Amino acid sequence: MTSLRELPIHSLQFYLTAPYPCSYLPGREARSQVATPHSLIDTSVYSELVWRGFRRSGLFVYRPRCSGCQACVPVRVPVADFRPSRTQRRCAAHNGDIELALKPLAFDEAHYRLYRRYQMARHSGGGMDNDDREQYRSFLLQSRVDSVLAEFSLNGEVVMVGLVDRLLDGLSAVYTFFDPALAKRSLGVYGVLSQIELARRLGLPYVYLGYWIAQSPKMAYKSGYRPIEVLQDGAWRRYEQGHE
Repeated sequence: MTSLRELPIHSLQFYLTAPYPCSYLPGREARSQVATPHSLIDTSVYSELVWRGFRRSGLFVYRPRCSGCQACVPVRVPVADFRPSRTQRRCAAHNGDIELALKPLAFDEAHYRLYRRYQMARHSGGGMDNDDREQYRSFLLQSRVDSVLAEFSLNGEVVMVGLVDRLLDGLSAVYTFFDPALAKRSLGVYGVLSQIELARRLGLPYVYLGYWIAQSPKMAYKSGYRPIEVLQDGAWRRYEQGHE
C-alpha cells in the first residue's frame, strides 16, 4: 500500500485567498490556502492533504493560513485508544434507539428540510440559514473523494445527517446537522461517537474532526474526545493539557 507520505501532492498548486472576516473569532480576519485543481484531488491525494491539516467544503479544499494567528488546530481521535467519558457513555446509551444507515451522496428533501431547520436554529443570520437547494447540493453533495451520508433516524424520521469522507487512514467528519428540537439528546456528541465506532468497525485508525479552536465555544468541544491528537509543526502529537 502506498504510504501517505508518498502520494503525489507535488502535482497540485496552492494559492492564498484574500482576507475575509473570521467565522469563529469576532473582529479578526482570516485567509485560506487552497489546493487546486479539484480534478487531481481524489481519495488518495485528499488523505495526504487531511494528514497535513486540510479540510474540504464541497470541492473547495483548504487550510487556514492567517497572518499572526494559529488558533485553528487540526485534531483527530486515535480510535484504538479512545475512551468515552461518563457523559459520552450516557449520551450513547440515551440514543440507543436511533438507527444509522450509510447512504450515497444524493439529494433528499427530508435531509434538506432538516438542514434548513438546523441552520435557522443554530446559525441564524450567518448566511447558511438561507441556503437554497442548489447551495445545499454544492456544499454537501459535491465530492471527488469517497464520501457517504450517515443518516440517523428515530421512529422512522430522520433526526441527524453527517457527511463523512473515508480516507486511507481514517474517517473525516465533514459536516453534521441535526434536529434542534432534540437538544436534550446531545445529537452532535452522539454523531461523533458513532463515527468513532464506525471507524473502529472498518479497521481505520483515526477520525479527523477538523479544527479545534480553544477560544471559540462552537469549536472548543472537540478537545472533549480523549485522547486527542493535534497537528503541530508538521507532526501529529498527543494533546494532554487540561485533561482530568
